[in-house]
Amino acid sequence: MPVDGELAGNARLIGEYIAYLQVEKGMRPATCEAYRNDLEQFAEQVEGRAGLLVSATQADVSAHMQRMRGHGVESRSIARKLSCLRGFYRWLLMDKRVGSDPTVNIETPVSWKILPKSLAEIDVATMLERTAVAARSADADGLALRDHAILELLYAGGLRVGEICALRVEDLHLDQARAQVRGKGDKERIVPLGERAVAALERYLAIGRPGLAHAGAVQRNLFLSVRGKALTRQWVWEMVRATAKLDGKKASPHTLRHSCATHMVEHGADLRSVQTLLGHADISTTQVYTHVALGHLKAVHRLHHPRGKRRVGV
Repeated sequence: MPVDGELAGNARLIGEYIAYLQVEKGMRPATCEAYRNDLEQFAEQVEGRAGLLVSATQADVSAHMQRMRGHGVESRSIARKLSCLRGFYRWLLMDKRVGSDPTVNIETPVSWKILPKSLAEIDVATMLERTAVAARSADADGLALRDHAILELLYAGGLRVGEICALRVEDLHLDQARAQVRGKGDKERIVPLGERAVAALERYLAIGRPGLAHAGAVQRNLFLSVRGKALTRQWVWEMVRATAKLDGKKASPHTLRHSCATHMVEHGADLRSVQTLLGHADISTTQVYTHVALGHLKAVHRLHHPRGKRRVGV
């Protein structure tokens, strides 16, 4: 069993790495917190075997992957956690605290095979139209205007939930139909907005937000709660879930982001454009949508081709 000093050493090492990510890499607090959780989970496994993270072996990493797989963790999440460990041990190697990297030769789960879930265009249109009707009603309050603007922005720009929460009023350039978004690693990108998203945001800014912004309080965030504070990621997630449930659907902010990308690819958008819109650092992340579009293409083929319903070789 590891002694208290070893446990403290693991916690101290994780803390130093998180500080490195924050200061040297400029990672966002939410990302750093996720990395901390991933490393603490692995530390629990290591503490039951070798005691120290610097003493971890490939067998420890493999056992950790298998354990998560056995608990039903999706391969996409396992791949992310493995990526975190790889970064951690590269940092230890760079700092000469370990002599070898235990993540070397550990196979990454084939997460691209799990296609992102998206809503059909008609389902998105139904959800947005219903919230638009509520926002246009004579007795619409700031909350209805805010929620509709959030949904339009999630779908129109493919924004992440964290990006929605961090968006500031000055980030909007509605006269140019665009928004300046800060994504992962504080990288900024320009996101074009459609007419409906612009209209929803203009109405929210003119009528909805002033009623939510408390007098005397300086709040730069675009979307505010009833208390005049910035919205949390959890709140936005729950709002989207509850709104979709009214139509008998299951959805999250990420579902609308995936829907945005999927529908663009289905309508002929090139992957580089979708990559830029979503803020993906690597085109391979965006390539998953080609698999989604292929499924759409097959369905169209089966429906419209004279021999679409026949199996090849039959």
